[in-house]
Amino acid sequence: MQSPSNANVIAALEAGGTKFNCALLDTELNLIAQAAFETTTPAHTLAAVRDFFCQSVAAHDVQLVAMGIASFGPVDLMADSPTYGYITNTPKPDWSNTDICGYFARELNVPITFDTDVNGAAWGEKVAGSARDLSDFIYVTVGTGIGAGIVVNNELVHGIRHPEVGHMLMPRDQLMDNYAGCCPFHLGCLEGLASGKSIESRWGVSGKFLKTDHPAWLLEAQYLALMCANLTQLLAPQKIILGGGVMEQPQLLQMIREYFLVCLNGYGPAVVLEQTESYIVKTNLNGMAAILGIAELALSQRAEESSGR
Repeated sequence: MQSPSNANVIAALEAGGTKFNCALLDTELNLIAQAAFETTTPAHTLAAVRDFFCQSVAAHDVQLVAMGIASFGPVDLMADSPTYGYITNTPKPDWSNTDICGYFARELNVPITFDTDVNGAAWGEKVAGSARDLSDFIYVTVGTGIGAGIVVNNELVHGIRHPEVGHMLMPRDQLMDNYAGCCPFHLGCLEGLASGKSIESRWGVSGKFLKTDHPAWLLEAQYLALMCANLTQLLAPQKIILGGGVMEQPQLLQMIREYFLVCLNGYGPAVVLEQTESYIVKTNLNGMAAILGIAELALSQRAEESSGR
């Protein structure tokens, strides 16, 4: 932590299904204060975050000028929608139809920049991580759920809704895997078969307690490699960056790369086939990607509004 370089600060919030990560940063993205709160009920968690930012601003004698929220979803990102800024029909108990954006706009009285947690993380990779010199790349988080932020031509992809890579439907080898999946909507989608929640549901224990040679990791590598192959053929990114708690398994990245090449079977750009180790990589931002990304997006929006654009 350090003293702010000027009196104006940005509140950055990574709202996750397990915890809410909060950071106060100056306008050069230097970290001033940081905290994390367990994701319980909206009333309890949002109030804890509000109190942290109010107390931190007062303690450092600075002025809060904007806030960025990178949230788990699904979320409504359509600015003209009556539910813009809401967490919508999420499987997370108690959180459906939560007006997270409106809550902080009212409580902190600052303009809010709102996006998905994975879009925030993807932009963080562009600001300070593995995608600093890239125009087209994909960031995927593999944790309790699975999601992806997609950058094309230096812009985050927003369609009629944010992309839902975690819900792509996956082929399942029923000889190797008789687990139906844990997604309440699709069962055997990518998230239903390869998320941290699915690992625990399938094997009866959290992945962090499984040995590195457990058969869970071969299945995990195969599903994530299929995902990478699908994303490569569909979007042709310059790089795929993997993050999230599941990717903390040290053996998993190389297994994914190896099975990815099996999936492509020689059909793909030479740079992908010959330089897979620099094409599929792990994040190196130590959990700060979404914080840095959404803070930068909030700064950019503030600059645009100040210039009248």
